[in-house]
Amino acid sequence: MVEKPPEKPLERSLADIEQLSFERAIEELETIVKRLEEGKVPLEESVAIYERGEALKRRCEQLLRQAEARVEKIALDASGKPKGTEPLDAK
Repeated sequence: MVEKPPEKPLERSLADIEQLSFERAIEELETIVKRLEEGKVPLEESVAIYERGEALKRRCEQLLRQAEARVEKIALDASGKPKGTEPLDAK
């Protein structure tokens, strides 16, 4: 059995993002933006939390795409009037 090299702290902190709900990810992203806007974070930490913010943004986008795929779209007939709904075909 081949052992994987130990994860770096940033990799570990980014891995947990995949488990976050949309609401929790957005909340944490807002906190990061606020901290960065204040400008009181040391450079190295700023880079690390910026990277986490990017990962949180991607997670939110992923969750939104999944939610959109579950929403039904309105189907129109030949005259353009609604005739019912069908599953959204977004992948």
